[in-house]
Amino acid sequence: MTYDADVIVIGAGLAGLVATAELVDAGRKVILLDQEPGQSLGGQAHWSFGGLFFVGSPEQRRMRIKDSRELALQDWYGTAGFDREEDAWPRRWAEAYVDFAAGEKRPWLHAQGVRFFPVVGWAERGGYDANGHGNSVPRFHITWGTGPGLVEPFERRVRAGVARGLVQLRFRHRVTGLGRTAGALDTVTGEVLAPSDAVRGTASGRESTGEFSLRAQAVIVTSGGIGGNHDLVRKQWPARLGTPPDRLLSGVPAHVDGLMLGIAEEAGASHINKDRMWHYTEGIGNWDPIWAKHGIRILPGPSSLWLDATGKRLPVPLFPGFDTLGTLDHIMKTGHDHTWFVLNQRVIGKEFGLSGSEQNPDLTGKSVRDVIDRARQAVPGPVKAFMDKGADFVVERNLAALVRGMNAVTGEDLLDEATVRGEIVARDRAIANPFTKDLQVTAIHGARKYLGDRLIRTAAPHRILDPKAGPLIAVRLSILTRKSLGGLETDLSSRVLTGSGDPLPGLYAAGEAAGFGGGGVHGYRALEGTFLGGCIFSGRSAGRAAAAAVS
Repeated sequence: MTYDADVIVIGAGLAGLVATAELVDAGRKVILLDQEPGQSLGGQAHWSFGGLFFVGSPEQRRMRIKDSRELALQDWYGTAGFDREEDAWPRRWAEAYVDFAAGEKRPWLHAQGVRFFPVVGWAERGGYDANGHGNSVPRFHITWGTGPGLVEPFERRVRAGVARGLVQLRFRHRVTGLGRTAGALDTVTGEVLAPSDAVRGTASGRESTGEFSLRAQAVIVTSGGIGGNHDLVRKQWPARLGTPPDRLLSGVPAHVDGLMLGIAEEAGASHINKDRMWHYTEGIGNWDPIWAKHGIRILPGPSSLWLDATGKRLPVPLFPGFDTLGTLDHIMKTGHDHTWFVLNQRVIGKEFGLSGSEQNPDLTGKSVRDVIDRARQAVPGPVKAFMDKGADFVVERNLAALVRGMNAVTGEDLLDEATVRGEIVARDRAIANPFTKDLQVTAIHGARKYLGDRLIRTAAPHRILDPKAGPLIAVRLSILTRKSLGGLETDLSSRVLTGSGDPLPGLYAAGEAAGFGGGGVHGYRALEGTFLGGCIFSGRSAGRAAAAAVS
């Protein structure tokens, strides 16, 4: 029986690169397919902030953070909320991933040249009890070089495989079908798309110039999720979150369309937890968009006052950076699909990070000088650009003008100055003492007890209406699509399972297409920094398992 390769990998994002790199190390011949042109190699990971979840890292120890595998697993289970029969494999994947994050993950990446920013971030804090959602301690490690810095070692290993004659990179190959021979899935069919010089992230066209059919002993699906396909997002929107928003921003390019998941289902794969998904609530329209409806997520510190569309403060513990999906649940019950941060220049200068490699040129460019210069600026350059040019930003010297500007942004008179002023003044009164019943102010004081937050992430407590801290700023926040938390069901060898729970011979899956492992390793909610790491861990598992299975 003639094969075109030992293994075919579908999707040249991070998970696909990791799987291919592992196959190369095992001496296997690989065809790596992707519907996008070569300039998009690395997929969504290229655009990312490069955040990774580690447990007990040297960076944590230097910041006096006490962490452990047991605490991390407690946080994972408290966040995931596993409660379904089909969560059996996701549970096992969760335990395996926490073991990886507490053990081999960092030294393995470090050996490949990956380095990390010394200050550990504390994203997705939860705000509930010890067994509830969120990270108990800071675990968000930023890759030095952000997303591109994380992609680089795996791309290097794959290109070395190309040089050795082990890897064929076939871009503009769009898969439309998977087929079997004698029961084993070994055939990949599709169409060859017209060449494209489209800039990374922009629409590359779907004109077909022909068809292809390829055969291999094993196939690995690493095609990503559904975040760029708003129709599919709305179709799979969980009933528990009500009606999906009329207005959605895209945190990923349109080619992240989820169509490969349906193709795998047609071939017999079990696709579980479709209604579990991760969308950010702090999305802002990119003033210089790369793809359609391009949104950027604010990575906020804890001080901004978060108001709903009518000017009412969000309830405890829905503070900035505490519970993404809890906040989404609340927003969808308000009857509006946007909210507001109200703050001032002192807060925005210290507390606003913007997610994405292109919004962090200092870290992406690995420039120590630029990182230091950024810390010295009243407002970092990328943030200042949004203040000056972003359609969601209102900057004014007095509150009356700010509220008028907020209503002008939405085109609706939903806000009145008295309501907004009442919320701000009440919060400002709570700043007068080091103790208070206002739990957000308590959280601010608590955050500043952590050295990393005090240095670069949390402004000293002060009144929002303090004229010396101005001007005042309001930011309209929209729902930003990002990740599928469900996916193709896999065992710990990344073998795709059928509806009966048996492996589908020849088919493997990794990354977001596999719900980052098992079809939903995160359950209902995710701990920040676990998406890229999930691509790496599941991609490595799939590559190694497929390499061992083929002759």
